[in-house]
Amino acid sequence: MLKAHMDAIENQLLATSKIPAHSGHPIHKGTPRETFIREFLESHLPATIAIGTGEIIDAESKPGESRNQYDIVLYRKNYPKLDFGGAVNGFLIESVIATIEVKSTLTKEDLKQAIKAAVAAKNLTPNFQEIFRAGYVPPKVQNFIIAYDGPASMGTVLHWLPGLQAELGIVPENLPKNVEERINTPSKSIDGIFVLNRGFIYFDNVPLGFATDEIRAAHDNLRWVIAETSQGNLLLFFLLLQKAAANLEGRWFNPVPYLRSFSVPNLEFGKA
Repeated sequence: MLKAHMDAIENQLLATSKIPAHSGHPIHKGTPRETFIREFLESHLPATIAIGTGEIIDAESKPGESRNQYDIVLYRKNYPKLDFGGAVNGFLIESVIATIEVKSTLTKEDLKQAIKAAVAAKNLTPNFQEIFRAGYVPPKVQNFIIAYDGPASMGTVLHWLPGLQAELGIVPENLPKNVEERINTPSKSIDGIFVLNRGFIYFDNVPLGFATDEIRAAHDNLRWVIAETSQGNLLLFFLLLQKAAANLEGRWFNPVPYLRSFSVPNLEFGKA
């Protein structure tokens, strides 16, 4: 039932995406397609997860400095955010579960920009007070691309990755064989790429995936899992997001590092 439903939605998204194709400006094509993905997420993810667009900050972020804008940010509702106006927000890294870049047609340059944005998000430092956790908690914010179209082969996209990472100074990860260590080793760039009705690529550090211990043993330092498939792409994308969000954490936001520049002169103390 779940797969049949997600496959139907995947087909529906592609069919609906043809409507804005008649517009004459790239933004007028891309914005509705981004909205379609947002509406899918809003109607399927748990109510504890909110969806927005904007920037991500940490305690070291400075006013006015250059930052990436993310098409879609999945964040926990029980954390604060900054309202910049026009439905654009600043999200505290402590609250962010994942970012999603939506592309009408995935290109090599799009992938490069998405990798740069992923690196920027993963380099932010969260500040928590924590007493326990249960379930799978990703080691870093996860960064995904979902595209309506792209190269004819997902192999082309996989071929782009090493060169782009080298160009951006990203040294490939050495993933441990041990599963527990593996799922706690973050990707240094993108976590997954999904092209509707075309296929997917994901970084092999997830507890829910297709690679087994036997497959990893047969492929030294396996990093990516790739498939050319017309079905199941949206389902896997949804399951990875759901897995990242479905955990129980006894932790809360620590605001103190954000207040380093906050001081009040001429304080006085007294007893009433």
